[in-house]
Amino acid sequence: MKYSFKWSALMIFLSCLLVVTSACNSQSSGGSGEKETEKEQETVKIGVLASLTGALESYGKQTQRGFELGLEYATDGTMEVAGKKIEVVFEDTETKPEVAVQKATKLFEEDGVDFLVGSSSSGDTLAVLPLAEEYEKIMIVEPAVADSITGSEFNPYIFRTGRNSSQDAVAGAAAIAKDGVKIATLAPDYSFGRDGVAAFKEAAENLGAEIVHEEYADPAATDFTSNLQKIIESKPDYLFVIWAGANSPWNQIGDMKLQEKGIKISTGAPDIPALSVMEPLVGMEGFSVYYHELPDNEINNWLVEEHKKKYDGEVPDLFTPGGMSAAISIVEALKNTEGDLDPDTLIETMEGMSFDTPKGTMTFREEDHQALQTLYSIKLEKKDGVPYPVPVLIRELSPEETAPPIRN
Repeated sequence: MKYSFKWSALMIFLSCLLVVTSACNSQSSGGSGEKETEKEQETVKIGVLASLTGALESYGKQTQRGFELGLEYATDGTMEVAGKKIEVVFEDTETKPEVAVQKATKLFEEDGVDFLVGSSSSGDTLAVLPLAEEYEKIMIVEPAVADSITGSEFNPYIFRTGRNSSQDAVAGAAAIAKDGVKIATLAPDYSFGRDGVAAFKEAAENLGAEIVHEEYADPAATDFTSNLQKIIESKPDYLFVIWAGANSPWNQIGDMKLQEKGIKISTGAPDIPALSVMEPLVGMEGFSVYYHELPDNEINNWLVEEHKKKYDGEVPDLFTPGGMSAAISIVEALKNTEGDLDPDTLIETMEGMSFDTPKGTMTFREEDHQALQTLYSIKLEKKDGVPYPVPVLIRELSPEETAPPIRN
C-alpha cells in the first residue's frame, strides 16, 4: 500500500505537470500569434508606382523624392502614424501601361499594400485605376493629369493630389485668352495631350478666344518641323504648347522663328531640365504648377531646405511637391481615422478633407476626389546666376479660381 500510494502520487504529479506545461505552451503559442497579428495590424504598407526609367524618369524620381520627404515631414521623422509603422515599396512602371498593371497587381497581391500611389504617366495610371476598385484600396493619383482619371474613368477609390488638365487649362487660358485672340495648340498625341487641349480650348473659348488650329505630335518625336509649319500657316496670335518628357519642341520653335513671325508662345513652365532649353521663350507669359521660389509658406520652406541637404544642394523640382502632398494626404487621412484602414471609412474621411502642402492648402473635392489647389501665373525672366529662364510670379491662381469642371 505504501508503494502503491507513492506511485499514485507520482502519477498525479506528472499528470499535473503535463497539463501545466501544455497550458503554458498553448498560452505561449497564442501570445506569439497575437503579437504577430498586432504587428501586422500596426503596419501600413504603401505602394508607389513611378516612371523610374524611360521617357518620364525625371518625373518619377521627383515624385519618389517628394514622397519620401513628405512622409518624413508628416510623421515628424518617426515614419509612424496612429501607432502604425509605415512601409513603402516603390515600383518602376517603365512608362508602359502593361508593366504598370503587372507592378500594381504585384503590390496588391504579394506586398499586400494598403494604399497605392502613382503614376508619372496618364496612360499608366488609367490602366491601373480598375485594380484599385477591384482590390478595394485607396489610390492617390500623382502626378498624372488626364481629366478622364477623375472624369469618365473615375471610381470611388481614386483620389488625386496632382492637378488635372482642366486646372492647367484654366491657368493657361487666364494668361493669354480674351476676346478676339486667335490661338493654336501643340500637344503630344495621347490622353495627356488631347485631354489638355480639350480643357484649354473650353477655358479659352469661355474667355472669348478662338482656337484656330489643334496640332498633335508623336510623343517620341524629335523633329517638329511639319507640326510647326501647319501652326504657322494657321496664323494664330498665340501658340499654346502642352508637353511633357525629355524631348521638347522649344529649340525648333526658336529655330523656325515663330515669335519673329508674330506668334507669341505660351505654355506651362516645365521642370528645370526643360527650362534650360527655353532661352528662346524669355519674356513668355504662362503658368506654373510649381517652382521652388513661387509658394510662400513654411512647408515649402522646409521642403526646399531639406531637399538641398539630402540631395547635394539641388532644389525640389516640378513634381517633388506633388509626391510630398500625396504622402501628407495619406498620413492626414490615417490621423483622422485613428489608423483605421477600412476603405469605406477612408473614403468617407477623405471626401472634403483639407490638408496643408508645399503649395498651400489642398482639398479633395467630394464629388470627384480631385484636389483643389493653387497654381501660378508667371513670366519667364533671366536671373543673375541662374543658367535657365526663371518663372517669376505674376499672381497666385487660387484653388477656387482653378477649380475644374466636374466630369464624372
